[in-house]
Amino acid sequence: MKILFLNTHDISGGAAIAAYRLLKGVQQEEIEAQMLVQFKKSDDSSIISRVSKWQKTISLIRPFLDGFPVRRYKNRKMNLFSPAVLKDSIYEKIKEIDPDIVHLHWIAGGFVRIESLARIDKPIVWTLHDMWAFTGGCHYNETCEKYENHCGACPILQSNQENDLSCKIWRRKERTWKNLDLTVIAPSSWMGECAKKSALFSEARIKVIPNGIDLNHFKSIDKDVARNILNLPKNKKLLLFGAINALSDKRKGFPLLKEALKKYFSREWKDIELVVFGSSRPGKEEIFNFKTHYLGQLHDEISLVLAYSASDIMIVPSMQDNLPNTVVESLACGTPVIAFDIGGIPDMVIHKENGYLSKPFDTSDLADGIKWLLEDKERWDILSQNARKKAEREFDINKVASRYIKVYQDILRKNKNQ
Repeated sequence: MKILFLNTHDISGGAAIAAYRLLKGVQQEEIEAQMLVQFKKSDDSSIISRVSKWQKTISLIRPFLDGFPVRRYKNRKMNLFSPAVLKDSIYEKIKEIDPDIVHLHWIAGGFVRIESLARIDKPIVWTLHDMWAFTGGCHYNETCEKYENHCGACPILQSNQENDLSCKIWRRKERTWKNLDLTVIAPSSWMGECAKKSALFSEARIKVIPNGIDLNHFKSIDKDVARNILNLPKNKKLLLFGAINALSDKRKGFPLLKEALKKYFSREWKDIELVVFGSSRPGKEEIFNFKTHYLGQLHDEISLVLAYSASDIMIVPSMQDNLPNTVVESLACGTPVIAFDIGGIPDMVIHKENGYLSKPFDTSDLADGIKWLLEDKERWDILSQNARKKAEREFDINKVASRYIKVYQDILRKNKNQ
C-alpha cells in the first residue's frame, strides 16, 4: 500500500502539524507514505517539494497570485478566502509517484487548483481541517449557512451579488467533486455534521476520525522544572493561551479572553499570571494590567510540552474551531482546558471532567470557569488525570493511524472487487 499526502506546508500551521503527525503514525505501521507540499521546512526525506530555485521562487508568490480575485472585493472581511484558480503540475507529480491512494489535507494557498482534482485517477481521502472543501471559498463560515444549498451574495466578501466569486467557486467545486472517488474524514463530530449538511458533500462517504498525537512526546513533566526552564514564577497560578497569530486572529477569541480576564480580576483573585505563545510581546502598551509572559512562536514539541506542563489551565476561547491541536496537546500533558462549547471542542473537553465548557461567548462564564478550575487543588488533580486519560483513550497517534489504515484498506478492497 502506497499513500501520498498532499498539504500546502509540511510543518507550518495546525493542519500541517496534524497531517505530519499522521504521516509519521502511518509510517510507524510500516505503510509506505510520503507527503507532497508546496512549502517545505523540515529535512524529512519523505516530504516532497519543488526542487529548483525557480520553482521555489514561484511557490512563494502563488498564495499572493491566487488571492487576486478576492482583492476585487474592497469591503470584504479579512477572513481567509481561497479561489484555488492557479494552474499547477499536481497531476504530473502524482502520476510520477503513482500512489494507491491520494490523501488530501489543507491544499489552499495556490497549491492545488480545484479542477486539478478531477484529473486524479486514484481514490481520494480528504481530511477536513477547515470548511473550505464544501464552501464557496471561505475556510470558516462564521454564521453563514449558504454552503448548505448554494453559495452566492457572500457575507464574508460583503457582496450582494448572487453570481459573485463565492458562487463561481462553488459551481467549480460542484462540477469537479461529483466525479471524484472520494472519502471524507472529519476530525470532529461538528465538522462531520457540517459536511453532511453541505450541498457539495451531502452524498459523500463521511467518517469522523480525530487528529492524533504522539503520547510519548506529549506528556506531563514536573511543573517546577518546566517553570525553571521557561523562567516562569513558581508562586503563581499560570493561565496559558496560544495559537498561531494568537493576538491577531479574531477567530481564536483573544478579545473575549481579555474581557473575561478583566471580569476575573475585578474579584479578589490576584495570584494569577498569563502566559502567551504564538505571539511576541506587542509593540505597544501592556494589554493587561497584570503580568503577562510572552513565549513567542514555539516551533518544537519540547517547548510546547514545557509550556503546557508549566501552566495550570489552558484557555481556548475560539469563536469557531474544528479540533485544535492545542486542546489535544494540553490534555496529553495533563493540563485542564477551559473553552467555549462550540465546534469540535466538546469532542475533547468534557465539562467538569477534564476541563470546563463555557456558554458560547459568555465571558462571565469563562471567568467563572477559571475560578472553578483554580479554587480546589484536589479537584484540579482529578481533572489533570482525566485529561491525560482522555488523550490516551482517543487521541493516541497509533490508534488514529490504525483507523486511517483501515479506511485505506477498505477503499482498496472495495475498488478491487468492483
